Amino acid sequence: MATKPIRPPQLRRSWLFIGGVDVDRLTAAAKSEADVLIYELEDFTPPDQRPRARELSGAVLATWKKAGAVATVRINPLESDGLADLIAVMAHAPNAVLLPKVAEPVHVDDLDREIARLEKRYGLVLGSTEIVPNIELARGIMQTHDICLASPRISGCLMASEDLAADLGAERSHEGSELAYARGRFHLECTAAGVPSIDCPFTWTDRPGLEADARTARRLGYRAKSCVQGDHAAVINRVLTPAPEEVEKAERIVEAFESAQEAGAGRAEVDGSLVEVPIYLNAKRLIERARALAGWGGTGDRQDEA
Repeated sequence: MATKPIRPPQLRRSWLFIGGVDVDRLTAAAKSEADVLIYELEDFTPPDQRPRARELSGAVLATWKKAGAVATVRINPLESDGLADLIAVMAHAPNAVLLPKVAEPVHVDDLDREIARLEKRYGLVLGSTEIVPNIELARGIMQTHDICLASPRISGCLMASEDLAADLGAERSHEGSELAYARGRFHLECTAAGVPSIDCPFTWTDRPGLEADARTARRLGYRAKSCVQGDHAAVINRVLTPAPEEVEKAERIVEAFESAQEAGAGRAEVDGSLVEVPIYLNAKRLIERARALAGWGGTGDRQDEA
């Protein structure tokens, strides 16, 4: 049977962390609208439960893949429980491995080497397992660009919030202003490296606050955001998917600018705003993204499931 294609990295909007050994909860996660499901073996799984979580990983990943999600695992740092995690989960071919507290490119080098060894052991396609570094320390933020270039396996890079705030000595707030610089810099460094940036989770429960936070991320340029609550995924998907009225306006911008160019003008006017090349190109990118996302099920449904 041919391997079912998975959602490409640039179209993975919502990344949901689920930890522990509650089989019903882990199975139910497959019904969430998250594009990416992350079996979290680090902070969300207490150390005494990790052996059981490793045993469950095969069934969990298989269920998630069957549902059409990108099925991933976040292991512990290699110097703690991470190698035991990796040996167990690689037998079940996760789509990607997330590594926490990456602060130096060498952390990615070490994981890449271990993944390659285990791909050979388990008969997996060499190079098929993606890596998603998690940046949670100030030292990592300062080296995000180099970390993103440390391995061809890297398909995205995720910024955490709570550990980073603690490392900075920052006081956490609902609006998140204390992390504003880090979020902007992280996205800039990922973009410079050509790697999709994944925004930190909103760690409060209210949906209006989540929507405002997701819109802030989108204005910064993010096209992906992590979450720790299942019902947050649908909000993230909606915010990070171009709305019909946005697509309609983008189409008018493209049409007006191209008509102006044909008439020998360098810019056009749409709704009282002057449209020049950068705005035209952004409009084209928005239309292309909307079409690409529609091919994978709009805001939440997984059309690749069929």
